[in-house]
Amino acid sequence: MTDSAALLDRRFTVAPMMDWTDRHCRAFHRILTRRAVLYTEMAVDQALIHGDVPRLIGFDASEHPVAIQLGGSDPELLARASRIAESYGYLEINLNVGCPSDRVQSGKFGACLMREPELVRDCLIAMREAVSVPVTVKHRLGVDDQDPEKTLFGFVETVRESGVTTFIVHARKAWLKGLSPKENRDVPPLDYDLVRRMKAQHPDLEVLLNGGLESLEHGMAEMHGTDGIMLGRAAYHTPWTLAEVDTRVYGAASDPCATPFDAVEAYRPYVEAQLERGVKLHAITRHMLGLFAGRPGARKWRQVLSERANRPGAGWEVLEDALDAVRPAAAE
Repeated sequence: MTDSAALLDRRFTVAPMMDWTDRHCRAFHRILTRRAVLYTEMAVDQALIHGDVPRLIGFDASEHPVAIQLGGSDPELLARASRIAESYGYLEINLNVGCPSDRVQSGKFGACLMREPELVRDCLIAMREAVSVPVTVKHRLGVDDQDPEKTLFGFVETVRESGVTTFIVHARKAWLKGLSPKENRDVPPLDYDLVRRMKAQHPDLEVLLNGGLESLEHGMAEMHGTDGIMLGRAAYHTPWTLAEVDTRVYGAASDPCATPFDAVEAYRPYVEAQLERGVKLHAITRHMLGLFAGRPGARKWRQVLSERANRPGAGWEVLEDALDAVRPAAAE
């Protein structure tokens, strides 16, 4: 393992989310938590091999600790993509065995691989042999008519033969026919106890709980019997959730930011640097809309950013005006 791999303390992680957890999102989340492990959007193996790699997976070292998630089902291609990802400095490479979208199924990867644990094992072996950083897997309880009580335990028994020791479990089945990806995040019932029983049967594995965790409090209440939690939509839509992770999960003496206002100011150097490179303000601020969620002035914050960040030439002054719109309500 590389020395940098020691940074990976997975007690709290932020899920890979397509179209959401891009580099600007991760840079913002890193302002709020220094310790949580952040994951990229899924990157398809062939896209890395044949595409514009800097555009697809380029990132700033300030995002660390950060891991990349790959999608694919060909051991050789995944090995090549893993080497590319490692060369860019990612500390972990995760294989997607959980996404239920039609596009992913057509490529024969994602949740449909729950039906082929031997192939998953072989993919992970190839990935581990190709790189020196940790390789992990994120998966479901099963798919379609599979019985999770049988599928999950059989899947883990086979996949662990790869030498992979970190399993991130979305505690729902995926229905590959009849439900949309959005419905697959809500409709199939959650079974956290099954994940805890999986961990009890495999105490030597690191098992992270994912799926339906609505807040940091909810996650911490459910993480008993596992090694950590992964939040997705809760972390994205209410990012201030992350501002208590360092103290409450990791026992740090303090959190990075005392208030959302402090977080925005701390993010300013990154925002201005990206604007100078030609990045549009909206590409950055779209990940910040929920910062004041549940607080006075949240609607005004969203309104200013939504209406003005898309305008030609929009710059830091839009964020200053959005903060000014929030302050009167916050002061009441």
